[in-house]
Amino acid sequence: MRLTAFGALLALGALACGGEKKADQTQTQTSAAQPAATQPAGPVVEVKMTGNGSTQATFVPTAITIAPGTTVRFVNVSGGPHNIAFYGDSIPAGAAAALNAGMANRQDNLSGPFLTTPNENYDVSFAGAPTGVYKGYCLPHVALGMKVTITVK
Repeated sequence: MRLTAFGALLALGALACGGEKKADQTQTQTSAAQPAATQPAGPVVEVKMTGNGSTQATFVPTAITIAPGTTVRFVNVSGGPHNIAFYGDSIPAGAAAALNAGMANRQDNLSGPFLTTPNENYDVSFAGAPTGVYKGYCLPHVALGMKVTITVK
């Protein structure tokens, strides 16, 4: 937990520091988070990311059940930056490779890029992912309890 909180602080510090090239970095992140050429092959389920920027942050809904092959689209509504990351020890056995493959432009293992502007979105494909429970969180807001549970059935 301490490492997660420390990581969140480092990530927020890195976002805050940027000097004069801040606009260029935002454009790069936006285009990386929204690949224009690829459309999800299966059904798409939307999960909103909301917050007030300091004391409240949540996924809406906080729990969903999807069919294998579904894409979950995470949409930054308010209170960003947000991202989606998955706890490596709380996903089904053998799921990490399929989940990483379904997360284009990852920031890290099982972790998507930061969404910094309203309506920016990020898709996670569960194509090839085994059935089971996937527990995720928003790195900058994990201390506020911003967590989501995705059940693949």
